[in-house]
Amino acid sequence: MYQYTDFDRQFIQSRAAQYRDQLERNLSGELKDDEFRPLRLQNGWYVQRYAPMLRVAVPYGELSSRQLRVLSKIARDFDQPSAAVYHHASATQAELGTPHLPVGYGHFSTRQNVQFNWIPLDKSADVMDLLAKVDMHGIQTSGNCIRNITSDALAGIAPDESIDPRPYAEIMRQWSTLHPEFAHLPRKFKIAITGAAEDRAATAWHDVGLHLRRNALGHIGFKVLVGGGMGRTPVIASTLREFLPWDQILNYLEAVVRVYNRFGRRDNLYKARIKILVKAEGQRFVDEVEAEYADILSHDGAAHTIPPAELHRVSKHFEPPALIEQSQEATHKIASDFTPKEAAEYQRWLAQNVRAHKNPALRAVTLSFKRLGHAPGDATADQLCAAADLADAFSAGEVRVMHEQNLLLPWVQAVDLPALWLAARNLGVAKANIGLLTDMITCPGGDLCALANARSLPLAAAIAERYQDLDELFDIGPIDLHISGCMNSCGHHHTGHIGVLGVDKDGREWYQVSLGGSDGSLLSGDAVPGKVIGPSFAASEVSDVVEALLDTYRAQRQPGETFIASVRRLGLTPFKDAANAVRHETRDGGKTLHVHLASAEAATD
Repeated sequence: MYQYTDFDRQFIQSRAAQYRDQLERNLSGELKDDEFRPLRLQNGWYVQRYAPMLRVAVPYGELSSRQLRVLSKIARDFDQPSAAVYHHASATQAELGTPHLPVGYGHFSTRQNVQFNWIPLDKSADVMDLLAKVDMHGIQTSGNCIRNITSDALAGIAPDESIDPRPYAEIMRQWSTLHPEFAHLPRKFKIAITGAAEDRAATAWHDVGLHLRRNALGHIGFKVLVGGGMGRTPVIASTLREFLPWDQILNYLEAVVRVYNRFGRRDNLYKARIKILVKAEGQRFVDEVEAEYADILSHDGAAHTIPPAELHRVSKHFEPPALIEQSQEATHKIASDFTPKEAAEYQRWLAQNVRAHKNPALRAVTLSFKRLGHAPGDATADQLCAAADLADAFSAGEVRVMHEQNLLLPWVQAVDLPALWLAARNLGVAKANIGLLTDMITCPGGDLCALANARSLPLAAAIAERYQDLDELFDIGPIDLHISGCMNSCGHHHTGHIGVLGVDKDGREWYQVSLGGSDGSLLSGDAVPGKVIGPSFAASEVSDVVEALLDTYRAQRQPGETFIASVRRLGLTPFKDAANAVRHETRDGGKTLHVHLASAEAATD
């Protein structure tokens, strides 16, 4: 993991002190709310439906056990609303059918960040200080700037990876942090990077997607994709460069973002993303970027060319940790000690939650945060602390936040797997559902987010409750189910094999269902948005619709055929007919969800 320098720490601590001064002036009335708003947003502090929401940056998903414990402390001590705020929120959501709003949680987002939903604003500076003590912050997790740079959760350890993307991601993080030229872009800007054969970072769905590769001469460079994005207009990124020398990536990114900054729409929020500019201008956009890049090289002196010494310096932080001795717990836990029932559970866990590693003696293990009674991606304070303990005991003190809203232990010795399984099972995060139906991606939706048209979490809970039988989940096989509460697509519904989108019809909750989406992974195929299968469904119908889709698949699949492969072979018609057949005769499109879009802050990830 990257270790902060003295300069890095001084920078973060001074930023926290600056924010404390701004907050105190706001609370005293010296700094008006509309003046304070952009200042808090620059540090990751939103105001959501009922309370402030903090988004903590986790660059390319890497966390240390020490950082996890501080996140646990924040969840336990600070993610606690006042009695009045909580009473109002609970009473309002109860009318919609949400009987309980959990507090004291951290939430893993699809862009490898951690969020908290209930921290009182007058405590926010204290939280900033805590984060700074462990080299963390919320800088640029909000606003029209370059956001947290994401990567493959298996970066540096995947067997199919040729080049570790983390050193390049870290260099890009340092370049983009508080970049003065790009502090006020037309809209937020997201970068994803991978160095593996399989794209597990959904690069084609980002404003910029980067693929590390070697050319015929063995030189390292980037394939550069630009202009991808979800939201109201899903667009797959276009390839601008098949191969860009690695040391030029910052110069080229500078050119891309400059062109976007100069020509991007600022008169229309819904047309401000770079995807709209790329799609509208086509080759002209490419020509502008290349001209700007040439100007940077010839006139600006290529100031951001990366020296080999700097790449070497940063890369040293990402060398594999020295193999630790077999953990003390593992010496007393071997698979042959398991009961027949435990042995069967353990084998399923090995099949679904454990992945191969570059080092044959190691494994990458996913801790499942998809379980009944908890929102997908939510972790209690105790679970965050316990996950830190697991990281120390089994994974060299490191975890990764995954795009799928789980945690990954990247440095697990194979001999420790039985002991780790027992410990994870005791914690409640060893369910062998990774990649299966209940390992769904879901945004917080209308229970918490001020932008949402509909609630996501009750749908996720109802579907998960219906499909708790692991035999049935294994029979259905690998499938991506993604749920978003609004068109901002924080639940990545466009990329789901089954996608569910909350929509507003006369102030009431309804849901569109789409099929055949792909994030670009090997299972899903080339990145493509799913297609809507008909008019929207009432909330009470969605679980039945999902069941009908799955039953159609199981009835018509070929041997060994996955759900997504069946959809592409059969087409949408049989699935659409099955979904429409379960529409209720008397339909009520859910309760009224009061959303004030004019004043809502764009908290989309």
